[in-house]
Formats: sequence, C-alpha cells, structure tokens
Amino acid sequence: MKRKRDWFLIFGVVYLVLLAGFATFGPAIRKAQLTTTAKQLDPTLREYDPVMDRVSAKIHAPPGGEAILGTDELQRDILTRLAAGARISLFVGFTVQIIAVVVGVTIGMLGVFAPRWLRGPILRFTDGMFAFPDILLAVLIISAIGFGVLPVIAALAITAWPSITRLTVTQVATLKDREYVVAAKAAGAPTIYLIFKHILPQMTSVLMAYSMIELAGTILAESTLSFLGIGVQPPEATWGNMIFNARLNMNSYPIELLWPCLLLSLTIFALNFVGDGIIARSDAKSR
Repeated sequence: MKRKRDWFLIFGVVYLVLLAGFATFGPAIRKAQLTTTAKQLDPTLREYDPVMDRVSAKIHAPPGGEAILGTDELQRDILTRLAAGARISLFVGFTVQIIAVVVGVTIGMLGVFAPRWLRGPILRFTDGMFAFPDILLAVLIISAIGFGVLPVIAALAITAWPSITRLTVTQVATLKDREYVVAAKAAGAPTIYLIFKHILPQMTSVLMAYSMIELAGTILAESTLSFLGIGVQPPEATWGNMIFNARLNMNSYPIELLWPCLLLSLTIFALNFVGDGIIARSDAKSR
C-alpha cells in the first residue's frame, strides 16, 4: 500500500510541475508559433493573439494542423486557451491559499494564546463562518464587489481561512502541551518564540498537506464560478467558461468539452495525491 501511495505522489508532483510549465510558457510559445503563421498569410500583421482571434478559417476545427486540439465556436485555439486557463486557475488557487494560511494561522494562534476576552469572540466568529455554504458566500461577495480575478480571489480567500483557523487551533492545542514547549516556556521563552521556534515547524507538513487538498477545492470553486458566469469574465480563458461554452455544443462537438474537463479533473486528482502523500510521509516520520 505504501508503494502504491508513493506512485500516486510521484504522479501528482510530476503532473503539477508539467502543468506549471504549461501555464507559464504555453501561451507565449503557442502565440509566437501562431503569429509566425499568421504573418505569412498577412505580412502587415504586427502581433497575433490566439486567445482572442482566429487561428483558422473554420469554426470547431478538429484536432490537428495549426490548432493541435482544434478550435472553438469563435475559431480560437483550444490548446492556448487551456494554458491560459491553467495560468488563471493556479494563480487564483495559490494566491487564495497563501492568504488563507496567513490569516487562518494568525487567527488560530490568537484563538489559543490570546486573552480569554479576545479568544472567545474569535473562535465564535470562526464557527459562525461555517454556517454559510462556501460557494454561496462566494457568490454573494462577488455580487457585492463585482466580477474579475481580484474579486474571485477575495471571495474565495474569505471562505477559505476558517478551515485553516480550525485546523490551527486543533494542532496548537495539542502541541503547546508537549514537553519541549512546556520546558521552553518554563525557561522564560516568550509566546512569540514558542510559536515560531517550536509550534509552527511541527505544523508545517500538516499545513502543506491540508493546503494542497484545499487548493484543489479552490481551483474547482474558481471553475464553478466561471462556469456560472460570475467569476473571471470573457474574453479571459478559464477552464470554467471553456466548459460552459463547450457544453452548449457538446452534442455536435463533444471533444471540445473533453479537454478542459480532463485537465481540471487531473489537476484535482494530482493535488489530492500530493496532499495524501505528504500526510503519509509525515505519519511515517512521526512513528
């Protein structure tokens, strides 16, 4: 079982590295390639944007030729839009998780070490946040502040930090009673020293594993919001709005629906594999 789990972890890490490279360099490389082809057809063309403009005289072009994965209903290159969607999904996901970890760990530490008059309201407010379904709360926030990448990040970060806070409170409540922490406190070490020297290092693997799993949920939530038309707006390419557009023509051109769904599913699986792998290795070391 351990060997099988390790293979899942290797798959997840390799896939995520390739996805990051695809998201970083894919649009630029593909744009340069298509610009060269377009300039051969039109020498007066200065720059060509394959995400926005045509790559072929045919809509819904099948895979092959200049459009490796085909074109959509507006004659846009699907491969380039997948890379642009990966860039947005990873940017939104990692940004949201960084904000959620910083805010969640800070509030969680306050929920354990702050005076009782402050600790109580903090923990009650955190518990109250779980009363709102995450996706519905995100929809409400975006409706109030507007559409786009930054509103999506803000909405998803607001819904993400309470779970990190609860995890932090649970972990710290256990770690603060460990012998080495009690000994350091008895020696006169301040609370801030205990947190950064003894508690946070012990929480790193748990936070990393949990953040990977939460990152999968964040990417899925961003795609859901874009699918509903209230996330990142066209003409920006996201996996969510690509799925929505492909769904309208799924009976005639099902292959166009396959690519964004496949990439989204593999990304979620890979992130969960990495998270589970980190937890397994952490448990093995603790034994």
